[in-house]
Amino acid sequence: MPSRRDQIKMSADERAQFLDEEKTLTCATVGIDGRPHLMPLWFVRDGAELRGWTFAKSQKTKNLERDPHATIQVEAGVDYQDLRGVMMECDVVVVREVEAVADHGMELFERYGGTSELPPETRDMVLAQAPKRVGLCFIPTRVVSWDHRKLGGVY
Repeated sequence: MPSRRDQIKMSADERAQFLDEEKTLTCATVGIDGRPHLMPLWFVRDGAELRGWTFAKSQKTKNLERDPHATIQVEAGVDYQDLRGVMMECDVVVVREVEAVADHGMELFERYGGTSELPPETRDMVLAQAPKRVGLCFIPTRVVSWDHRKLGGVY
């Protein structure tokens, strides 16, 4: 008999579809005092990697400069039988080159704006923000997923 863990695990295709549907991840970094620092972040999926951007002076950036590891989670559902999610332990690359950071920003605004052609004012805004930001590349080293809907209401 398969374990409950195996029953609710998402396949690679299911994880990709879930990540493409959901809009916000929670990023956990480790603060200087050793405590978790949790913050929401927009993201774009590129294969198994997720990318985002944040302000260069943010606490999450400072934490990642000190320790380039994060745990990220994307979740959905309210009732137990509907809970779904993906948790990834990641190595994180902090991108500082302004053009590459701007590319991260353009991808994010294309995704969240629902368009592949950004209006000039949005492009200008992203280009103005890029020097103040860093790109974040989350490279998973361990992935855990769950989809309680697979249990069909039987626990």
